[in-house]
Amino acid sequence: MGFFNRISTIFKSNVNAALDQAEDPEKMLNQITNEMQEQLVKVKQQVATAIAQEKRLQKDYENEQEQADGWEQKATIALQRENENLAREALTRRNEHASVAAGYKEQWDKQKQAVTMLKDNLRTLERKIDEAGRKKNLLIARQKRAKAQKAIHETMAGMKDNSAFATFDRMEQKVGDMEARADAASEMSELSRDPLEEEFAALETGNVDDDLAALKAKVGGGQPKADTAAEAADDDLEALKSNIESNESAESETKNRVDAEPDTERAKSGKEADSDYEFYGKIRKTKG
Repeated sequence: MGFFNRISTIFKSNVNAALDQAEDPEKMLNQITNEMQEQLVKVKQQVATAIAQEKRLQKDYENEQEQADGWEQKATIALQRENENLAREALTRRNEHASVAAGYKEQWDKQKQAVTMLKDNLRTLERKIDEAGRKKNLLIARQKRAKAQKAIHETMAGMKDNSAFATFDRMEQKVGDMEARADAASEMSELSRDPLEEEFAALETGNVDDDLAALKAKVGGGQPKADTAAEAADDDLEALKSNIESNESAESETKNRVDAEPDTERAKSGKEADSDYEFYGKIRKTKG
């Protein structure tokens, strides 16, 4: 008997573990809230049915009470006509309807109490369902946050694994080896050069430098020509200035000579002076 109990316990524990692992809080909460909504719909239907029964009982009570009041009025009319037998029959009918009306009244009162209780339960259930919905959203948000934190911690735990950093170190060492081999190849290429070829290369480089110097001298040789032309222009300018200055001196001497001559000569000299003035005026314009 103990063997089978152990097997049953193991089976139940495995099933419960599988169920716990398969349970998704978000899905479970959504399912529960959906079931609660379905229950709410059923409760509303029950409350609506109870209210309808209450209305029927109320209507039946009012109908029977109206019948009883009607037979009582008929009994009163019979007594006024001094017909006691007819009044007795009317009162008998009144009592029958009054008894039924009393039964309906009792059922109606009980139904009203039941409807009131159902309405209160319905309001309580609606509040609980609303609270469950808000709590569901909160729990789902907490679940997602917990999943995100778990994923972050798992990622950080993976980053702590030395294998990734060891790979970086290994790659760095490999790149260093490649760089060392490249430097060694460069040195080997330096060793493999022919000294004689290097000397000829140096000579060719010197010839190029000589050609460059000759070209510079050739380009610079045109500059003195421009300087000679500038100097010639300066000489012409100095000659023109000397000519103007000599003309001004001649003009001054002519004026002095005119002042010393008689009046008869002065008129003649005046005409000559006027012509000289015109000539000197032209020279000044040219100078300007």
